[in-house]
Amino acid sequence: MTPAHTCRSLGLALLLGATLIALPAQARLRDRPAGHEAHEAAASTTPDAAPTVARITAPGDREFTLQHGGLTRHYRVHVPPSHKPEQATALVLAFHGGGGNMDVQANDRYYGQISKADQLGYVVVFPNGYSRLPGGKLATWNAGACCGAARDKGIDDVGFVRALLARLKQQLNVDPARVFATGISNGGMMSYRLACEMADSFTAIAAVAGTDNTLTCTPSRPVSVLHIHARDDERVLFNGGAGSQASQMTNFVAVPKNMAKWAALNGCQPEPERVLEVPGAYCEAFSGCRGGAQVKLCVTETGGHSWPGGRKPLGGAQGSTAISATELIGDFFMKR
Repeated sequence: MTPAHTCRSLGLALLLGATLIALPAQARLRDRPAGHEAHEAAASTTPDAAPTVARITAPGDREFTLQHGGLTRHYRVHVPPSHKPEQATALVLAFHGGGGNMDVQANDRYYGQISKADQLGYVVVFPNGYSRLPGGKLATWNAGACCGAARDKGIDDVGFVRALLARLKQQLNVDPARVFATGISNGGMMSYRLACEMADSFTAIAAVAGTDNTLTCTPSRPVSVLHIHARDDERVLFNGGAGSQASQMTNFVAVPKNMAKWAALNGCQPEPERVLEVPGAYCEAFSGCRGGAQVKLCVTETGGHSWPGGRKPLGGAQGSTAISATELIGDFFMKR
Protein backbone atom coordinates (compact mmCIF):
# COMPACT_ATOMS: atom_id res chain seq x y z
CA MET A 1 0.00 0.00 0.00
CA THR A 2 1.42 3.36 -1.01
CA PRO A 3 1.01 6.67 0.83
CA ALA A 4 -1.57 7.67 -1.80
CA HIS A 5 -3.84 4.91 -0.50
CA THR A 6 -3.41 5.87 3.13
CA CYS A 7 -5.85 7.93 5.12
CA ARG A 8 -5.13 11.62 4.97
CA SER A 9 -6.74 12.21 8.32
CA LEU A 10 -4.42 13.42 11.05
CA GLY A 11 -6.61 11.64 13.56
CA LEU A 12 -5.89 8.28 11.96
CA ALA A 13 -2.27 9.18 11.42
CA LEU A 14 -1.90 9.78 15.13
CA LEU A 15 -2.90 6.22 15.90
CA LEU A 16 0.72 5.26 15.33
CA GLY A 17 1.83 7.40 18.23
CA ALA A 18 -1.28 7.04 20.36
CA THR A 19 0.81 6.16 23.38
CA LEU A 20 2.74 9.38 22.90
CA ILE A 21 0.03 12.01 22.49
CA ALA A 22 1.12 15.21 24.17
CA LEU A 23 0.42 15.85 27.81
CA PRO A 24 0.35 19.31 29.39
CA ALA A 25 3.73 20.89 28.78
CA GLN A 26 4.94 20.07 32.28
CA ALA A 27 8.37 19.27 30.93
CA ARG A 28 8.81 22.67 29.29
CA LEU A 29 11.60 23.94 31.52
CA ARG A 30 12.11 27.63 32.04
CA ASP A 31 15.04 27.58 34.47
CA ARG A 32 17.65 28.88 32.09
CA PRO A 33 21.06 29.74 33.56
CA ALA A 34 21.31 33.29 34.82
CA GLY A 35 22.80 35.68 32.32
CA HIS A 36 21.87 33.57 29.31
CA GLU A 37 18.32 34.79 28.73
CA ALA A 38 19.10 37.71 26.42
CA HIS A 39 21.65 35.77 24.40
CA GLU A 40 19.38 32.76 23.98
CA ALA A 41 16.41 34.89 23.00
CA ALA A 42 18.52 36.43 20.27
CA ALA A 43 19.72 33.01 19.15
CA SER A 44 16.21 31.60 19.05
CA THR A 45 14.99 34.22 16.59
CA THR A 46 18.11 34.42 14.46
CA PRO A 47 17.79 32.76 11.02
CA ASP A 48 19.87 29.58 10.73
CA ALA A 49 22.07 31.24 8.10
CA ALA A 50 23.09 34.04 10.48
CA PRO A 51 26.87 34.45 10.91
CA THR A 52 26.79 34.42 14.72
CA VAL A 53 24.80 32.38 17.24
CA ALA A 54 25.23 32.55 21.01
CA ARG A 55 27.27 29.67 22.39
CA ILE A 56 25.92 27.32 25.04
CA THR A 57 28.61 27.03 27.69
CA ALA A 58 26.77 25.99 30.86
CA PRO A 59 24.74 22.92 31.84
CA GLY A 60 20.96 23.13 31.92
CA ASP A 61 17.85 23.07 29.74
CA ARG A 62 17.05 25.56 27.02
CA GLU A 63 14.43 25.98 24.33
CA PHE A 64 14.99 27.55 20.91
CA THR A 65 13.25 28.19 17.62
CA LEU A 66 14.70 27.94 14.14
CA GLN A 67 13.27 29.23 10.88
CA HIS A 68 13.26 26.64 8.10
CA GLY A 69 11.12 26.12 5.02
CA GLY A 70 8.88 29.04 5.90
CA LEU A 71 8.07 27.47 9.29
CA THR A 72 9.10 28.25 12.84
CA ARG A 73 10.55 25.00 14.20
CA HIS A 74 11.22 24.30 17.87
CA TYR A 75 13.84 22.27 19.74
CA ARG A 76 15.03 21.73 23.29
CA VAL A 77 18.63 21.24 24.40
CA HIS A 78 19.76 19.48 27.57
CA VAL A 79 23.41 19.95 28.57
CA PRO A 80 24.67 17.57 31.31
CA PRO A 81 26.33 18.81 34.52
CA SER A 82 29.69 17.36 33.45
CA HIS A 83 29.77 19.42 30.25
CA LYS A 84 33.04 21.21 29.45
CA PRO A 85 32.64 23.64 26.54
CA GLU A 86 36.28 23.26 25.51
CA GLN A 87 35.80 19.52 24.93
CA ALA A 88 34.00 18.16 21.87
CA THR A 89 30.73 16.57 22.95
CA ALA A 90 28.69 13.65 21.70
CA LEU A 91 25.24 14.72 20.51
CA VAL A 92 22.01 12.70 20.52
CA LEU A 93 18.88 13.88 18.69
CA ALA A 94 15.78 12.27 20.23
CA PHE A 95 12.61 12.24 18.08
CA HIS A 96 9.15 11.92 19.61
CA GLY A 97 6.46 9.62 18.26
CA GLY A 98 3.58 10.62 16.02
CA GLY A 99 1.10 12.72 17.95
CA GLY A 100 3.68 13.61 20.58
CA ASN A 101 6.01 16.57 20.95
CA MET A 102 9.44 17.46 22.28
CA ASP A 103 8.15 17.98 25.85
CA VAL A 104 6.79 14.44 26.07
CA GLN A 105 10.03 12.96 24.72
CA ALA A 106 12.07 15.03 27.17
CA ASN A 107 10.01 13.87 30.16
CA ASP A 108 12.38 11.67 32.14
CA ARG A 109 9.46 9.87 33.77
CA TYR A 110 8.66 8.19 30.46
CA TYR A 111 11.95 7.75 28.63
CA GLY A 112 14.83 8.56 31.01
CA GLN A 113 16.84 10.19 28.25
CA ILE A 114 17.93 13.21 30.29
CA SER A 115 19.12 11.01 33.16
CA LYS A 116 21.07 8.85 30.73
CA ALA A 117 22.65 11.93 29.13
CA ASP A 118 23.69 13.14 32.57
CA GLN A 119 25.14 9.74 33.41
CA LEU A 120 27.14 9.35 30.19
CA GLY A 121 27.95 13.03 29.63
CA TYR A 122 26.46 13.76 26.23
CA VAL A 123 24.15 16.55 25.04
CA VAL A 124 20.63 15.45 24.11
CA VAL A 125 18.41 17.52 21.81
CA PHE A 126 14.64 17.11 21.45
CA PRO A 127 13.35 18.50 18.12
CA ASN A 128 9.63 19.10 17.60
CA GLY A 129 7.91 17.68 14.55
CA TYR A 130 5.48 19.50 12.28
CA SER A 131 2.25 20.56 13.96
CA ARG A 132 -0.73 22.59 12.82
CA LEU A 133 -1.16 23.80 16.40
CA PRO A 134 0.60 26.92 17.72
CA GLY A 135 1.91 25.07 20.77
CA GLY A 136 3.49 22.31 18.70
CA LYS A 137 1.41 19.44 20.09
CA LEU A 138 0.12 16.51 18.02
CA ALA A 139 3.24 16.72 15.88
CA THR A 140 4.45 14.24 13.26
CA TRP A 141 7.56 13.56 11.17
CA ASN A 142 7.79 13.08 7.42
CA ALA A 143 9.58 9.75 7.49
CA GLY A 144 8.66 8.71 3.95
CA ALA A 145 5.51 6.56 3.90
CA CYS A 146 4.55 7.85 7.34
CA CYS A 147 3.15 9.94 9.07
CA GLY A 148 0.20 12.31 9.19
CA ALA A 149 0.28 15.96 8.15
CA ALA A 150 4.09 16.06 7.97
CA ARG A 151 4.02 13.38 5.27
CA ASP A 152 0.88 14.65 3.55
CA LYS A 153 2.22 18.20 3.28
CA GLY A 154 5.69 17.05 2.24
CA ILE A 155 7.36 18.82 5.17
CA ASP A 156 11.13 19.06 4.68
CA ASP A 157 12.09 17.41 7.95
CA VAL A 158 15.46 16.24 6.61
CA GLY A 159 16.25 19.83 5.68
CA PHE A 160 15.14 20.93 9.13
CA VAL A 161 17.52 18.45 10.77
CA ARG A 162 20.37 19.62 8.53
CA ALA A 163 19.69 23.22 9.56
CA LEU A 164 19.36 22.15 13.20
CA LEU A 165 22.73 20.39 13.15
CA ALA A 166 24.35 23.45 11.58
CA ARG A 167 22.86 25.59 14.35
CA LEU A 168 23.92 23.17 17.10
CA LYS A 169 27.49 23.16 15.79
CA GLN A 170 27.47 26.93 16.27
CA GLN A 171 26.00 26.66 19.74
CA LEU A 172 28.12 23.75 20.97
CA ASN A 173 31.50 22.11 20.46
CA VAL A 174 30.09 19.03 18.70
CA ASP A 175 32.19 15.95 17.95
CA PRO A 176 31.20 15.21 14.31
CA ALA A 177 32.13 11.54 14.75
CA ARG A 178 29.62 11.12 17.59
CA VAL A 179 26.29 12.45 16.33
CA PHE A 180 23.35 10.07 16.81
CA ALA A 181 19.59 9.89 16.27
CA THR A 182 16.98 7.93 18.18
CA GLY A 183 13.22 7.89 18.44
CA ILE A 184 10.06 5.92 19.09
CA SER A 185 7.42 4.95 16.54
CA ASN A 186 7.24 7.76 13.93
CA GLY A 187 10.37 9.20 15.57
CA GLY A 188 12.20 5.91 15.03
CA MET A 189 11.12 5.99 11.40
CA MET A 190 12.50 9.51 11.11
CA SER A 191 15.81 8.25 12.50
CA TYR A 192 15.91 5.69 9.69
CA ARG A 193 15.28 8.40 7.10
CA LEU A 194 18.22 10.35 8.49
CA ALA A 195 20.42 7.25 8.23
CA CYS A 196 19.37 6.94 4.58
CA GLU A 197 19.78 10.60 3.60
CA MET A 198 22.23 12.03 6.16
CA ALA A 199 24.72 9.22 6.63
CA ASP A 200 27.42 11.87 6.32
CA SER A 201 26.19 13.37 9.60
CA PHE A 202 25.04 10.43 11.75
CA THR A 203 27.29 7.64 13.00
CA ALA A 204 24.48 5.52 14.43
CA ILE A 205 20.74 5.47 14.96
CA ALA A 206 18.44 3.60 17.35
CA ALA A 207 14.74 3.04 16.63
CA VAL A 208 12.10 1.78 19.04
CA ALA A 209 8.77 0.41 17.72
CA GLY A 210 9.23 2.04 14.31
CA THR A 211 10.69 0.35 11.23
CA ASP A 212 12.30 1.89 8.14
CA ASN A 213 9.48 3.19 5.95
CA THR A 214 11.58 5.38 3.67
CA LEU A 215 10.67 5.64 0.00
CA THR A 216 14.31 5.55 -1.12
CA CYS A 217 17.47 4.74 0.80
CA THR A 218 21.02 5.18 -0.50
CA PRO A 219 23.28 5.96 2.47
CA SER A 220 26.65 7.41 1.51
CA ARG A 221 28.47 5.36 4.14
CA PRO A 222 27.70 2.63 6.73
CA VAL A 223 25.52 3.71 9.65
CA SER A 224 25.20 1.55 12.76
CA VAL A 225 21.62 0.55 13.59
CA LEU A 226 20.01 -0.64 16.81
CA HIS A 227 16.37 -1.66 16.51
CA ILE A 228 14.14 -2.47 19.51
CA HIS A 229 10.67 -3.95 19.01
CA ALA A 230 8.02 -5.91 20.90
CA ARG A 231 6.83 -9.07 19.21
CA ASP A 232 3.25 -8.19 20.19
CA ASP A 233 3.34 -4.58 18.93
CA GLU A 234 -0.25 -3.91 17.85
CA ARG A 235 0.44 -0.77 15.78
CA VAL A 236 3.68 -1.46 13.92
CA LEU A 237 3.35 -5.22 13.58
CA PHE A 238 6.52 -7.27 14.06
CA ASN A 239 5.81 -9.17 10.85
CA GLY A 240 4.64 -6.13 8.90
CA GLY A 241 1.33 -4.58 8.00
CA ALA A 242 -0.85 -1.73 9.13
CA GLY A 243 -1.69 -2.90 12.63
CA SER A 244 -5.07 -3.37 14.24
CA GLN A 245 -5.29 0.23 15.43
CA ALA A 246 -3.83 1.87 12.33
CA SER A 247 -5.68 0.09 9.53
CA GLN A 248 -5.69 3.08 7.19
CA MET A 249 -2.12 4.26 7.76
CA THR A 250 0.36 2.37 5.61
CA ASN A 251 1.83 -1.12 5.45
CA PHE A 252 4.74 -0.87 7.85
CA VAL A 253 7.86 -2.82 7.02
CA ALA A 254 8.32 -6.07 8.95
CA VAL A 255 11.11 -6.15 11.52
CA PRO A 256 12.98 -9.13 9.94
CA LYS A 257 12.88 -7.41 6.53
CA ASN A 258 14.01 -4.16 8.16
CA MET A 259 17.07 -5.82 9.70
CA ALA A 260 17.97 -7.73 6.52
CA LYS A 261 17.87 -4.46 4.57
CA TRP A 262 20.29 -2.69 6.92
CA ALA A 263 22.59 -5.70 7.19
CA ALA A 264 22.85 -5.62 3.39
CA LEU A 265 23.30 -1.82 3.22
CA ASN A 266 26.14 -2.06 5.74
CA GLY A 267 27.73 -5.11 4.11
CA CYS A 268 27.21 -7.36 7.15
CA GLN A 269 26.97 -11.14 7.25
CA PRO A 270 23.41 -12.12 6.30
CA GLU A 271 22.67 -14.21 9.41
CA PRO A 272 22.75 -12.66 12.90
CA GLU A 273 24.14 -14.20 16.07
CA ARG A 274 22.36 -14.25 19.43
CA VAL A 275 24.27 -11.91 21.78
CA LEU A 276 21.81 -11.58 24.68
CA GLU A 277 19.05 -13.74 26.05
CA VAL A 278 17.11 -12.91 29.21
CA PRO A 279 13.62 -13.91 30.33
CA GLY A 280 11.21 -12.11 28.01
CA ALA A 281 13.77 -10.69 25.56
CA TYR A 282 16.75 -11.38 23.32
CA CYS A 283 19.21 -9.47 21.12
CA GLU A 284 20.86 -10.49 17.86
CA ALA A 285 23.75 -8.82 16.04
CA PHE A 286 25.01 -8.99 12.46
CA SER A 287 28.80 -9.28 12.22
CA GLY A 288 31.38 -8.30 9.61
CA CYS A 289 29.82 -4.95 8.69
CA ARG A 290 31.78 -2.44 6.64
CA GLY A 291 33.60 0.40 8.34
CA GLY A 292 33.16 -1.03 11.82
CA ALA A 293 29.38 -0.50 11.72
CA GLN A 294 27.01 -2.64 13.78
CA VAL A 295 23.47 -3.80 13.12
CA LYS A 296 21.64 -5.11 16.17
CA LEU A 297 18.06 -6.17 16.95
CA CYS A 298 16.54 -6.51 20.43
CA VAL A 299 13.10 -8.11 20.76
CA THR A 300 10.77 -8.27 23.75
CA GLU A 301 8.05 -10.88 23.90
CA THR A 302 5.50 -8.46 25.36
CA GLY A 303 5.02 -4.72 25.83
CA GLY A 304 3.16 -3.75 22.67
CA HIS A 305 3.81 -0.38 21.10
CA SER A 306 6.03 1.03 23.83
CA TRP A 307 9.51 1.94 25.10
CA PRO A 308 10.86 -1.08 27.03
CA GLY A 309 11.78 -0.09 30.56
CA GLY A 310 9.85 3.17 30.30
CA ARG A 311 6.33 4.33 31.01
CA LYS A 312 3.51 5.18 28.62
CA PRO A 313 2.46 8.86 28.80
CA LEU A 314 -1.22 7.96 28.61
CA GLY A 315 -1.09 5.01 30.95
CA GLY A 316 -2.40 1.59 30.04
CA ALA A 317 -0.37 -1.60 29.87
CA GLN A 318 3.27 -0.79 30.34
CA GLY A 319 6.19 -1.81 28.18
CA SER A 320 8.37 -4.80 28.82
CA THR A 321 10.74 -4.64 31.79
CA ALA A 322 12.92 -7.45 30.43
CA ILE A 323 15.31 -4.86 28.94
CA SER A 324 15.73 -1.09 29.09
CA ALA A 325 15.68 0.70 25.75
CA THR A 326 17.31 3.74 27.36
CA GLU A 327 20.23 1.69 28.69
CA LEU A 328 20.72 -0.23 25.46
CA ILE A 329 20.65 2.90 23.32
CA GLY A 330 23.02 4.86 25.56
CA ASP A 331 25.54 2.03 25.57
CA PHE A 332 25.19 1.45 21.82
CA PHE A 333 25.87 5.10 21.02
CA MET A 334 28.68 5.76 23.45
CA LYS A 335 30.66 2.74 22.30
CA ARG A 336 30.92 4.17 18.79
